[in-house]
Amino acid sequence: MSTVLPPIVPSKVLLTLDEFLAIVPAENVELDLIRGELKERPMTKRNRFHAKAEASVTYVLKAWLISQPEPKGELYSGEVGCILRHDPPSSVGIDVAYFSAEAVAAQTDATTLIDGVPLLAVEILSPSDKHEDIVAKIDLYLEVGVAVIWVLDPDFKTVTVYGNGAEPQLFNLNQSIAESPFLPGLNLPVKDLFA
Repeated sequence: MSTVLPPIVPSKVLLTLDEFLAIVPAENVELDLIRGELKERPMTKRNRFHAKAEASVTYVLKAWLISQPEPKGELYSGEVGCILRHDPPSSVGIDVAYFSAEAVAAQTDATTLIDGVPLLAVEILSPSDKHEDIVAKIDLYLEVGVAVIWVLDPDFKTVTVYGNGAEPQLFNLNQSIAESPFLPGLNLPVKDLFA
């Protein structure tokens, strides 16, 4: 009697940060590196609702940032590339991100990506997003210490806020996102994010 062995499942190939940064993605593909594992996803399709939400979020946050005392952090938008950590290596693109003044001061000319963890990461859902990809990003953000995460849904005009060890909170157009210790003075009507 012969023994049937289970098929050998190949182990996942883990990449270093340098290997990841050397990859040239295929056309219409975006790449993330999550815990050393390469994740491919379709490039966000041109979508006026996504673009409008990103512009609104950036405008509202820039107005808030201008009102803050020195030293100020910096705000980035347009799928800013971030190295969230080196071990295990994780690098993603974030729709809108706000970094503290300390994180900004630590940057060097060694990379065009931001090397560090933002205080605020904003993800705007688009038709090409898969639920499991968004969940993986939120889990990673929480794991590396992003203080506040907003997930905007342009279709339902809602914002889900994650962070600080609290349960996620869902906000609609009739509500405001309360001030956070990481974003002092920012009391934000959700409708302003979709204006």
